[in-house]
Amino acid sequence: MFLVAMGFAASQLLVTQLVGPRKRTATKLMPYECGKDPVGSARDRFSVKFYAVAVIFLLFDIEILFMIPFAVAFKTLLAEEKISGIAFGAIALVEIMVFIATLVVGYIYVWRKGTFDWGIQSRVEARAEAQELINKKKQRIETLRRAA
Repeated sequence: MFLVAMGFAASQLLVTQLVGPRKRTATKLMPYECGKDPVGSARDRFSVKFYAVAVIFLLFDIEILFMIPFAVAFKTLLAEEKISGIAFGAIALVEIMVFIATLVVGYIYVWRKGTFDWGIQSRVEARAEAQELINKKKQRIETLRRAA
């Protein structure tokens, strides 16, 4: 099984290298930094928006994870309902629908708050950071010229 898995992985890498397009543009060759243009030092502070999106992702990810045990147990609840006559399946279905409705309301809330709007604002911030770095570099060069 290990050999099959390794062979599959190797074959997929080989096929993508042979068949895939080879357009190398500046944008494609740039490092991907989660929606932020890689400008400046790696030690710069990130916007709070990055952390907000990370926390929201974790919350929704964990909440979705709670649905897996429900899906596994739902068939058993339906079988138990037939035996006992108590509407376990219906109760569980209502509970999961309330859970999903809560998720949807939370998603709509963060969407309306603008947490997922990255486009223009992030580009403007990146350009401002790049311009600031260029200005600092020019100041250093000017300082070195005056010293020389």
